[in-house]
Amino acid sequence: MNIKLYSIILVFISLALTTQAQTIRGTVSDTSQTIIGATVSVVGTSQKAGTNATGKYQLKLAKAGTYTVVVSYIGYQTQQKKITIAENETKDLDFQLLSNDNNLENVVVLGSRSAPRSNLDTPVPVDVVDIKKITQNIPQVSLNQILNFVAPSFTSNVMSLTDGTDHIDPASLRGLGPDQVLVLINGKRRHTTALVNINGSLGKGSVGTDMNAIPTSAIKRVEILRDGAAAQYGSDAIAGVINIILNDDVNKLTANVSGGGYTGKHSDGLDGETIQANVNYGVKLSDKGGFLNLAGSFDYRDFASRTTPYRGVIYSDYNNPGLYPTPTGVDITDAELARRGQSRADFVPNIGQSKNRGGALFFNSVIPVAQDAEIYAFGGVNYRNGISNAFYRTPRQLNQNNAIIYPNGFLPEIVTNSLDQSVAGGIRGKLGEWKTDFSNTYGRNVIDFKTAHSLNASMLTASPTSFESGGYEFVQNTTNLDFTRFFKEPLNGINVAFGFENRFENYKIKPGEEASWRNYGNALQIGVDGAGKPILVPDANGNISTRFAPNGVAYAGGAQGFPGISTANLTNESRNSFAAYGDVELNFTEKLLLDAAARFENYSDFGSTLNGKLAARYKFSDQFLFRAAASTGFRAPSLHQQFFSSTSSVYVDGNIVESGTFANDSRIAQLLGIPKLKQETSKSLSAGFTSNLGKLKITVDGYFIRINDRVIYTGQFAGNNSSTASPQDKEIYNLLRLANATTARFFANAVNTETKGLDIVLSYNTRLGSGNLRTDWATTFTKTSIVGPVHASALLAGKESTYLDNASRILIEKVTPRVKSNITFDYTINKWNVFLRNVYFGKVSQPTNVAANEQELAGRVITDIGAGYNLTKNLKLTVGANNIFDVYPQELLLGSQGTSGILYPNQAPQFGFLGRYVFTRLSLNF
Repeated sequence: MNIKLYSIILVFISLALTTQAQTIRGTVSDTSQTIIGATVSVVGTSQKAGTNATGKYQLKLAKAGTYTVVVSYIGYQTQQKKITIAENETKDLDFQLLSNDNNLENVVVLGSRSAPRSNLDTPVPVDVVDIKKITQNIPQVSLNQILNFVAPSFTSNVMSLTDGTDHIDPASLRGLGPDQVLVLINGKRRHTTALVNINGSLGKGSVGTDMNAIPTSAIKRVEILRDGAAAQYGSDAIAGVINIILNDDVNKLTANVSGGGYTGKHSDGLDGETIQANVNYGVKLSDKGGFLNLAGSFDYRDFASRTTPYRGVIYSDYNNPGLYPTPTGVDITDAELARRGQSRADFVPNIGQSKNRGGALFFNSVIPVAQDAEIYAFGGVNYRNGISNAFYRTPRQLNQNNAIIYPNGFLPEIVTNSLDQSVAGGIRGKLGEWKTDFSNTYGRNVIDFKTAHSLNASMLTASPTSFESGGYEFVQNTTNLDFTRFFKEPLNGINVAFGFENRFENYKIKPGEEASWRNYGNALQIGVDGAGKPILVPDANGNISTRFAPNGVAYAGGAQGFPGISTANLTNESRNSFAAYGDVELNFTEKLLLDAAARFENYSDFGSTLNGKLAARYKFSDQFLFRAAASTGFRAPSLHQQFFSSTSSVYVDGNIVESGTFANDSRIAQLLGIPKLKQETSKSLSAGFTSNLGKLKITVDGYFIRINDRVIYTGQFAGNNSSTASPQDKEIYNLLRLANATTARFFANAVNTETKGLDIVLSYNTRLGSGNLRTDWATTFTKTSIVGPVHASALLAGKESTYLDNASRILIEKVTPRVKSNITFDYTINKWNVFLRNVYFGKVSQPTNVAANEQELAGRVITDIGAGYNLTKNLKLTVGANNIFDVYPQELLLGSQGTSGILYPNQAPQFGFLGRYVFTRLSLNF
């Protein structure tokens, strides 16, 4: 069917390719390559166009005459030429732009379906990050970390002790959830990951997009729309939209190799070593301007840990029966450590940075098929292998260990294999006066887990030490058909756009091998024998334990550290959504612009929703404009949140808990009164101004976001098997036991939130001596608050503090900095480039449910430096450091540190806690 549609559209485009009226056309380039997205306009008219993927533009004029044509683009001097054109004539007019270091305006395509415009000229705030330029000087190498230190409204950190989230960094805009920001690639919706963040990290309970799967060498720039945009782009765009524009260079080879590691007060020399290699090369595919750009990367990072020695009981008298023939559980740790030549530092996990290695390949391509039509495609593949730790299983934990296999206990390893694949393709051109774009985007993420250096205690000495633990898979396919047209009348012109979207999603949970999840000590009573004793048969679903540790506690089932996914959790769920949307942008005058957008969307599992947006921009002068917007939005709960179920080891207030996650249609959810999920809805307001004072550019924007029925990940519900427990609590207890869990959690529409904030951005560029100094200062103030009562059913009466526990409240309100500010100085002179940046990460709070452990962590300033020198025309050497002054967050209170060596806030990391990072980078350009 898609092939037929492509053919039909191609025929229409070909039929429409006839010369109409007076036409000016040409190519915009610099001294080495064509320029995409340059703005071409005709003075005294409303005619304006942007150059396409091959640098070409075309303008239609109503009548013959002499005109002045102006071309502008970020980083280049604006250029104008006069041209005289006769009736029904077509003339070629090419431009070659010269670079201009003092030009700070950025041309963006995000936030509007009209022609590209400067980010200082948009009705909503858009940040532009030039990835190609900044990656030459800064310490950060992954996209999430680059944006975390460049864009104050963006937050992302490397997590620790969070299973798969150790390798897929959650990210957010304006302090909201990772699933409340939409990610686009070249303007097309990017798929999310298969992973749900279920541990106590930023974005707990959410599903985000793995932007680190895209190599930085494949990226030209990143556009960050800081405004609600669900009415334009659909579900998830409550906090904003991130649009990643892929590289389109041709006839140019670029490559770099970076290496570094951490060295500070906690490092014995260098640890956490990293290596990253990137390469990019583009070729022309035809004389008409087609291109193929290829990018690849290889990444490696080693473990880095910041811990204190283990504080709890490591050995009890059960661990040395020769000396203690009648054990009672007495602590003999210190004596036993001395006998075995060990220390308490041997019994803590790696907390700080997991081990990771991987590679990626990406491509971006355009092939012209006619004067006004081109076929495009882009996509790539990323593979990542990561190793992280669970908590150490000490010898005294008799029911979780087998002393014959691990006489000194063991440190489980969680091996995560992530495969990310994507491909998008389409055809865009003109049908008469309408610009058209027909596309299909496919994305797939697969995550498989293996538990190593572990055991299944219920299998006794027959237990293996590694397990295939199962995994998750998510597939998304999106088809779009878009139409856009600019009408010169009424008033100063109107841009009309509309389109349709169909999206298919599929989510799978894949079980692990039986030994990874089963409790082999479970049995079922099928009767009694002649002596009145129960007759038991082994049964994974049995409620009677038959295998006990020396201290009388039943052996735990499943792989320790990361229990495998049970066959009971097998899931294969899909849904479809259809959307129709429209956008009208009216230029009342050259000063006043109004934009209205609406989107209708129907989900096969949630029904329909209609959302709208109004935006306005008024230019008081060429130096000052005011802008404002109001919108409604929504977010459909992900398939993951609806159907995810699993058991995992989590750290809660100093204790390791085997916690089960259950779907909302499960029996245990029904017993507790957990309702089925529904969509989140939002209302957003924003207002601000921009000022262009030549060398100084200023933007200031305030915003308000109200989200109703926000989905949270609940606290820990437990059952009770005592003689006085209710039948409900006893059934919950037995259901948890069958899942190898002691507590239960769910996804629920539990709260309403309000987010208020202010973003300020200043850029200044000037000549300093013989060089050029660029200064950027950006600050964001944001505050999210839970408003109104918790949305709890009657069955949850009295359990509201568990439904939304204090730790979850902190994760929503206080885990991201309320103030974040950075100031950057970038000075270039001759062959030298010097980079200095200070970033202030404001105060945060560590999630906890224990009042005595509540702790507000003070803000910190992190300083990055870098110095680059062009060794030759094609070779550059850069050295520098992140966190040059070796700054750390506040240490946690002892109650939050627990026994397992957690020293710094791993659940509210602000900027990380590994200390000073030094690096060297060698860059090649040919």
